[in-house]
Amino acid sequence: MEIYRDAKAIMDAALCAAMPDTAVEKALQKLPEVTGKLVLIAAGKAAWQMAAAAYKTLGDKISGGVVCTKYDHCKGPIGNLILSEGGHPVPDANSYGGTQLAIDAVQGLGENDLVLFLISGGGSALFEKPLVPEEEMADITRQLLACGADIVEMNTLRKRLSAVKGGKFAKLCAPAKVFSIILSDVLGDPLDMIASGPAYPDSSTREQALAIIEKYQLRLSDAAMALMEQETPKTLANVESHITGSVKQLCAAAAETAESLGYKPVVLTASLSCEARDAGSFLASIAQYHRASGEKLAFIAGGETVVHLTGKGKGGRNQELALSGARGIAGMENAVLFSLGSDGTDGPTDAAGGIVDGTTNRKLVEKGISIDAVLKNNDAYHALQAVDGLIVTGPTGTNVNDLSVLLLG
Repeated sequence: MEIYRDAKAIMDAALCAAMPDTAVEKALQKLPEVTGKLVLIAAGKAAWQMAAAAYKTLGDKISGGVVCTKYDHCKGPIGNLILSEGGHPVPDANSYGGTQLAIDAVQGLGENDLVLFLISGGGSALFEKPLVPEEEMADITRQLLACGADIVEMNTLRKRLSAVKGGKFAKLCAPAKVFSIILSDVLGDPLDMIASGPAYPDSSTREQALAIIEKYQLRLSDAAMALMEQETPKTLANVESHITGSVKQLCAAAAETAESLGYKPVVLTASLSCEARDAGSFLASIAQYHRASGEKLAFIAGGETVVHLTGKGKGGRNQELALSGARGIAGMENAVLFSLGSDGTDGPTDAAGGIVDGTTNRKLVEKGISIDAVLKNNDAYHALQAVDGLIVTGPTGTNVNDLSVLLLG
């Protein structure tokens, strides 16, 4: 179908626009003169792509460094850099090992040295040295994921359980200067929340951390609760930070491409933040209202929804959003809804998201699959897989939130 080809073109253009390569190279034009060592540390799902772009520009000027990213996200060696892959969204021993390598790389630096710190989403799990036992750190992360805490709430707690988050990594680099280039995956681009702000003063407070624990009735040990009582660094004198990209780029590129394909684009928001299935229902309601307009319309939303785990199935927020939307557009001709994570992964799956149309619900019913039952069990992956509704891109090399698009032909 032509509308599916259009959807694919919009996805591809949006992801291409959100790649960090050009943005990193542009930010490096502001890099101060370095008379000592230049150490590169990259952390997050886009760490390899960002490090490769930086190495292309700086080459042998880089004394060495470490790249900490997610499994299967490294695409080959980069000069003299050490590449380390670890677990996400729950950190594992390799996440901790890679972070220790990064800490070791910045030890003993002087005031004439510079740390080039490349940060992207996912860094909260991939760049971590916990101050509590690894098992408890993993358990707290799972609790936060299961209760539907948003990224800001999660990072508020992570900072206090970590030796590198909340500005603490910048302190480990001192007296060397830190030049941070940041690819944002947090709505509003708060520098202290992206990857839990390892090189930025922390704006969150102990009172906020304790309120989050109370809100979700989280289980923490006495040692972890004691860490919650401690404050994080509120000032840092050795850091210069530059944001290079955000979800707004995704939305703008999607709108531009949709318009070139003959659609009237409407960017609804770049800060979508609600339950995934509610967002899907909302987009479907827009389709119902405009179905008889006779216009080719593209409704675009960027952001990051949440999922409350009530079952034991397999899926992610973008897959749940798409599947929920399938109910509302059932029977509509020339209506397609897709939602994907810009990093190419949605939840603990190999899919980036999901795509549905007016026939999806009927196909599921024919296979004996109930959308309500699937959502209750959080098993969107297998439902979409059954009707060829999964979007699989593989690791993209970027990470700037999610993109949801409703096309009406």
